[in-house]
Amino acid sequence: MVSAKDFKRRMVVEIDGTAHMIEHIQVQSPSARGAATLYKVKARNLKTRNRVEKAYKGTDTVPEASFERRPIQFLYRDDEAYHFMDAEDFNQFSLPADDLEDQIPYMSENMEGIESLLVNDEIIGIELPDTVNLEITDTAPGARGNSATGRTKPATLSTGHVIQVPEHLDPNIVVKVDTRTGEYLGRVN
Repeated sequence: MVSAKDFKRRMVVEIDGTAHMIEHIQVQSPSARGAATLYKVKARNLKTRNRVEKAYKGTDTVPEASFERRPIQFLYRDDEAYHFMDAEDFNQFSLPADDLEDQIPYMSENMEGIESLLVNDEIIGIELPDTVNLEITDTAPGARGNSATGRTKPATLSTGHVIQVPEHLDPNIVVKVDTRTGEYLGRVN
């Protein structure tokens, strides 16, 4: 059992009997004497991918879900699914594109550093690293002297995903992207 005050991001707990991964925690301090601190949690159901929001008092406990993380590699995609390989036993498996909707913009072929989430030896999802390096394939040419301004422009990455980057960046530059927020974090040398 895990008490609400010990919740951490990416922790997997059982909410309403199913495994959920905590994505965001907001701590709300009491406004009156004797009131309990509230922990507002946004979590994602690992099987259905639905998001839930729950509020817990600091003393409330929930069962920690029994699951396993295993390193995997993204191999390729076809019309119906994305194909992966387990890095430990080299078994291959596939997941439908619908189950990976939020992760697809950051996945490139032969990508490593991904983890599969297993509950009772069944793969119920994957987890990308917090940051990935992707190449800019298309953007307006960089303007000289604009590196000091805070202005941004859209840039298409090698995966087809579009993010906002500083105005001075050109195509063929590799950038670091946060997979949780989709934001540009910096240039990779």
